[in-house]
Amino acid sequence: MKSFLIISIIFLIFYFVPFDTPMISESILNGFRMLNEYAREHVLLCLVPAFFIAGTISVMLKKDAILKLLGPNAKKIVSYPVSAVSGAILAVCSCTILPLFGGIYKKGAGIGPATTFLFAGPAINVAAIFLTARVLGWNLGIARMIATITAAILVGLIMELIYQEKGIGGLAVSEETKSEAKPFLFFLVQLTFLVISGLKLNSTVKYSGMTILASSALLMALIGFPKDQTKQWLVETWDFAKKILPYLFVGVFLAGLITKLLPQSVVVALLGRNDLISTFFASVIGALMYFATLTEVPIIQALKELGMAKGPTLSLLMAGNTLSLPSMIVITRLLGKKKAFTYFALVVSFSMIFGFIYGLIK
Repeated sequence: MKSFLIISIIFLIFYFVPFDTPMISESILNGFRMLNEYAREHVLLCLVPAFFIAGTISVMLKKDAILKLLGPNAKKIVSYPVSAVSGAILAVCSCTILPLFGGIYKKGAGIGPATTFLFAGPAINVAAIFLTARVLGWNLGIARMIATITAAILVGLIMELIYQEKGIGGLAVSEETKSEAKPFLFFLVQLTFLVISGLKLNSTVKYSGMTILASSALLMALIGFPKDQTKQWLVETWDFAKKILPYLFVGVFLAGLITKLLPQSVVVALLGRNDLISTFFASVIGALMYFATLTEVPIIQALKELGMAKGPTLSLLMAGNTLSLPSMIVITRLLGKKKAFTYFALVVSFSMIFGFIYGLIK
């Protein structure tokens, strides 16, 4: 499905956009320039560490306790914040959020915590936040995280208030009691490496620190865990990489084409102002478009270069990861039309509002 959508977009661009041969050549060259820039500046020191972290989260950190906190017996003050941040903790992406959402919803999580998890999950995974911050700026990366978490909690609370559905059963929880100290330390070492790699520090200090952290992580992986667990960690890391990187590279290439083919006047007219109209258009466009994981970053970077304002940028980031036409079909089947379309309207509305607020901040 993903491959079909991406190929369809490329076909439509080349079939319907009227351009001459020099423009085609320049557009294609610009796509490869952006690929080269991303490979040099963002893949090795940003995405590769993020994939290893995602593998660590997936294999070595326990998820059962988190899922238990989304159940009907959990207090709101616990279940909603956990639902909003568990996308980062569980390393969910746009391709894995739907089955996870369906699972926790059917196993007893109330509609409020479940839709909070559905909203926030894909938008705050480790790779998405750090790539946003590295490419589009830390201000936007932090704003994306705060706005998404806050909006997700509000959406969940409203869904629970409207439908009065608090869950009907418990979530199964493993009784495994292994210590989490070593896996958590392993996670922190990798996360610190990722953070330092994006900071502007003295070169000697920065690369010395990164070398020490990378060596520590390697040593822990070799002697700190059972061999089968380390092997599973590497397999899971590779699985994240092969699922995400091809689509990211296609997205980067498309972004290079967009900057040359899409009329700047269209972007400015629809998305060029920090007002409710522009943030509304950005939210609707984001809700309807399909962004494979992380591809939203280069595409939004291209739109910003064409004149998209900061408010619509945040709105597009929020709605773009949360919804798409394919995901809306699945969500409608899981929730039913009434609940699903209420959820869609809330996502678009809060993406618009938070984008508008961010656009007003100097």
